[in-house]
Amino acid sequence: MATENKNLSNYDKNTIPNAKDFRFGIVVSEWNEQITEGLFQGAYSALVDCGATTKNIIRWNVPGSFELIFGARQMHEKLDIDAVIVIGCVIKGETMHFEFVCEGVTQGMKDLNLLYDVPTIFCVLTDNTLQQSMDRSGGKHGNKGIESAIAAIKMIDLNTKLSK
Repeated sequence: MATENKNLSNYDKNTIPNAKDFRFGIVVSEWNEQITEGLFQGAYSALVDCGATTKNIIRWNVPGSFELIFGARQMHEKLDIDAVIVIGCVIKGETMHFEFVCEGVTQGMKDLNLLYDVPTIFCVLTDNTLQQSMDRSGGKHGNKGIESAIAAIKMIDLNTKLSK
């Protein structure tokens, strides 16, 4: 298990760039809402903790994880933002639906990162059980929403440095 011995949700604020001037878009899937809300709260609180202003954090909801691609693309095209964070949760069931959704969302996010000069951060849990998702959305393995927020800040900082 990748995070079994290390909780990556613990960050040293002194090593993170100040996010006060950064603008964030967050697209949140309504499917598995108890998980995605925990991930959103983790991301939101980490952004604010690192200096982001609440007016510079824009949230849009979409019905499911597959729709995250469209929501993120619309954010890239319609908003003046520095990063998009997509938050979703797909839990394996009895059919191939899990594999198709996970593959499509992953490829869609990869495509957005190739298409736009603004990073799209992938915070979509793809777990076998609800308990695994709970453990990663504020449970014993931390909160992947926090990790996605820190990744967004670091990627904006890198993007800013590269564009100078």
